[in-house]
Amino acid sequence: MLAFVGAAVWLVKKHKKPFAPTAHHGNLVSASPASSHASESSRARSPSYPLIRHGSEGSYGFPYSPSDLGLGHTKLWFTLEELSIITNDFSTQNLLGEGGFGCVYKGRLRDGREVAVKRLKVGGAQGEREFKSEVETISRVHHRHLVSLVGYCVSENQRLLVYDYVPNRTLYYHLHGKGRPIMEWTVRVKVAVGAARGIAYLHEDCHPRIIHRDIKSSNILLDYSFEAQVSDFGLARMAVDANAHVTTRVMGTFGYLAPEYATSGKLTSNSDVYSFGVVLLELITGRKPVDTSQPVGDESLVEWARLLLIQALENGDFGDLPDPTLDGNYNKDEMFRMIEIAAACTRHSSTMRPRMGQVVRALESLADLDINNGVRPGQSEVFDSSQQSEEIQMFQKMGFASQEHDSDYGRTGSSN
Repeated sequence: MLAFVGAAVWLVKKHKKPFAPTAHHGNLVSASPASSHASESSRARSPSYPLIRHGSEGSYGFPYSPSDLGLGHTKLWFTLEELSIITNDFSTQNLLGEGGFGCVYKGRLRDGREVAVKRLKVGGAQGEREFKSEVETISRVHHRHLVSLVGYCVSENQRLLVYDYVPNRTLYYHLHGKGRPIMEWTVRVKVAVGAARGIAYLHEDCHPRIIHRDIKSSNILLDYSFEAQVSDFGLARMAVDANAHVTTRVMGTFGYLAPEYATSGKLTSNSDVYSFGVVLLELITGRKPVDTSQPVGDESLVEWARLLLIQALENGDFGDLPDPTLDGNYNKDEMFRMIEIAAACTRHSSTMRPRMGQVVRALESLADLDINNGVRPGQSEVFDSSQQSEEIQMFQKMGFASQEHDSDYGRTGSSN
């Protein structure tokens, strides 16, 4: 009889024990031992990489299950108490920045890993949608030029996201911040290449494809080597294929919005291409996308630059396009080609813009040229079009094509 009772107690205890290995906060543990051997790329694409909650506190107040959010590979579910501890109770001394979304604080995990904790503003359906979109999107991707999500926290009405800390602030800060050292041309090319690679990965290597919807210089983070990481996926949307469009409420940042998206709400990957073209113009000119201190009519960077781009492509005269703070210290071949790419990306017709993969190949040719041609910035010879690659020739044709308002945003179907 005693043996029977003992067996029953053992079975009850076994039934109550959760099927998950023990782990400390800050560690990633999968539910399947076999999955620990998977590569990072397979984790980023597989929808069956389950999340395990560690710690003593339960998931009270969490309105979704991990499967609802698509959190197949989110690293860790933090408690509010844990995040409060690592940020010194969200101290102002740990504040990295703030905006319409909320505040970002620097923190340090127990293993010494530095993180950035984004505490979203409480309340509002839009904030809830952006939180869900960001976790769902960023947990699907893994790329050296995309910011990495470490985890998240949902506690009653609190929503927080935890990222790897990228220490050297944003591209916007280095280009437009007051009193900042001049950003050298070679560094600008490097940042452009890195950001383009990250966006191209979203568009062409993720399944389903991802449209970022808020590409801008303040969403490009930099480390101390000026390696770029694209961040902020709160407005991102999934697309079944590269040609399909998503009709959605217009969101984003004024000055970066593609014209067809701003007027119709029809979103494609080409909308991101346009926004990236504006970032390239920032790198070329040093100007903000919208600058109310400029003369009337010149506030918009794209509209101010349009005629200058045509002039540069037609006769090689850069005019007022290059950032005056560079004082001519740039490779003229590289400047010409960067202008070609920016002109192609910011065309009014969305179908005439290049794909991000093409942009990456063209920009990588600039990086290769900088390394191999032995010409110091500002001392290169006059541009010789016969030396262009086929990829660069394509951009030249796209740039030379009519820059009039030949927009196709009134069309319907999969081409928009």
